[in-house]
Amino acid sequence: MGRAAYVEVSELLGNELRDLHFKVLCGEQHLERRITHPRVQKPGLAFAGYYAYIKPGRVQIIGESETEFLKTVEVEVRRDRFSHIVHPKVPVFVISKGLEPFPTFLELCKERNVPVFSTGAMSSITIKRLSFFLEDHLVPVTRLHGGLIEIYGLGVLLIGKSGVGKSESALDLITRGHSLVADDIVTVRRYPSGDLIGYAEAPAKYHMELRGLGIVNVRDLFGLAAIRERTNIDLVIELERWEAGKVYDRLGLDETVHTILETPVPYLRMPVAPGRNVAGLVEIAARNHVLKLQGHDSARELVMELEARLEER
Repeated sequence: MGRAAYVEVSELLGNELRDLHFKVLCGEQHLERRITHPRVQKPGLAFAGYYAYIKPGRVQIIGESETEFLKTVEVEVRRDRFSHIVHPKVPVFVISKGLEPFPTFLELCKERNVPVFSTGAMSSITIKRLSFFLEDHLVPVTRLHGGLIEIYGLGVLLIGKSGVGKSESALDLITRGHSLVADDIVTVRRYPSGDLIGYAEAPAKYHMELRGLGIVNVRDLFGLAAIRERTNIDLVIELERWEAGKVYDRLGLDETVHTILETPVPYLRMPVAPGRNVAGLVEIAARNHVLKLQGHDSARELVMELEARLEER
């Protein structure tokens, strides 16, 4: 388990935010500074003299409203407020709408090694794009050994020891019309909503490793319908080799969970033995879980019916 504790300012210049066309106005040598909070901030109150809510680790956006207000402030007062706001706890300032920064502000940022970016985008668009990017990168993340398949809109994570048949079962499910999300290594992020989202990282995306056959590209073999970029993890199924004498759940009344990033996920343990159609069983397990989500628990309904008949007798 891990957590992305920070994003370096230099990462804002990557491909994911290329549509904002950031230009570095100063601080090129200090792009290793760390952004630790996913919410960006507009320092309008600080420019008005109230500094309490300038939070460390947050991107500061300076837009047209802040710029126009500062033009109404006396030069010495403005310089003093810049001095309070430009400090090492601010990772980066972003000036939106292509506005020209005040020379005194830019000089102070250079002096204190605080990077300043410029973008032609409006403040609202800049805030939206940055917030989405930071929320995606500043959430708990882990990597699991297994395969993730979308079955009837349900994200099913197959786990188990190496060689138990996870990839072969996943391939069989793909041939049945379901979609591969990730094979072998599944990256999982937990968002503030509580959703666990799994996906494959490049260059392993769309690929599977099959013993005796090697690496295959599922997208090339089966087409775009056979893959998904990412999906929620709704059910975990652990495949394990059948052991004679070991007790397995036969009624489906025991509800167990598998914890991922401190989040419980419904869990099933499925024995694998020669002649068992594992892919078919996984497909049925997914169908049954969908029914449970809709309020239909077959095992419990049967037990209730049996109990009612016994009471009648």
